[in-house]
Amino acid sequence: MKIAFMGSDPIALPMLGFLQSDKCGYADIVAVFTQPDRKTGRGMRLQANAIKKWAEQHSIEVLQPLKCGQTEADYLHNEAIDLVIVMAYGQILPRCILEITQNKVLNMHASLLPRLRGASPIHTAVALGLEKTGVSLMEIIPKLDAGPVADFEEVLIGKETTVVELMDLMAQASVPLIRRGLDRLGSGKLEFVEQDLDEVSYCRIIDKNDRHLDFNQPATALHNRIRGFQPWPGTAFPVNDLEIRILAGTIEQSDENHDEPGTVCLDTAGMTISCGHDLIRPLILQRPGGKPMPVNDFLRGFPISDGSVLPSREMRPLEGKNPFPYRKK
Repeated sequence: MKIAFMGSDPIALPMLGFLQSDKCGYADIVAVFTQPDRKTGRGMRLQANAIKKWAEQHSIEVLQPLKCGQTEADYLHNEAIDLVIVMAYGQILPRCILEITQNKVLNMHASLLPRLRGASPIHTAVALGLEKTGVSLMEIIPKLDAGPVADFEEVLIGKETTVVELMDLMAQASVPLIRRGLDRLGSGKLEFVEQDLDEVSYCRIIDKNDRHLDFNQPATALHNRIRGFQPWPGTAFPVNDLEIRILAGTIEQSDENHDEPGTVCLDTAGMTISCGHDLIRPLILQRPGGKPMPVNDFLRGFPISDGSVLPSREMRPLEGKNPFPYRKK
């Protein structure tokens, strides 16, 4: 089976490794489509992403269209591609691509559909405090993440799991899922079920404003965002016009919160911040241009007054029943 893969994120690497291995004897990856090289780092030099590097290491042809269209559809037709597999590509595929092969175009979506269609399902699952998520094997149709689902692989989310840790778990979960999918496809037993429209929800693009924290919210809500938005966009609070990042924190229970939300209390372990319910205890802080530091070390070089009140800033909704409007940056 001649396969073209479309993806741009390292989350797909374990699946690609399986497809390229001897354990998967019926797949032949003949082309990899990925996003164009981006300027990154202090020198802003063009850098290939991890998917392109993997493909080049395995002598697989790489295509990097700015936007897929008829040229790419013609390529797939001329190469007699049997199946297109997509995971975290970053492009919406046009109809000419979706109709080019005899098989469906399959997508590995990083949530348990129909919940969390959209752009940021892994970050959102952690930031919402969900107990589980997973990878769904689905058919791509012109409507956003609305195609029928053939199978899924569940992944549990611990109360302290960070988004980086969850991404690794999701990456590993894609391997047994694609193995089952290809086995059933080869035997003609891969069946798809339409999504339950009553259970559909959407997540949105995460941006730099999602670093904001509203201390009127329960400490649990803040803790979930802290572990869901590392390393980017991070979470932070302003002190003297500087954005102080919280890279790690924990919840400290409090039977009664008498202090105003945002109130700082210094103690031998560092500091706590009063929330709408319970307290958030920062563990690692970072000032602009500085290094991440344990909270006591940070406070020795950057004092925060005991009893001071940190301002609360709106934490915008992360999940909705309708698609979020796309806002160009």
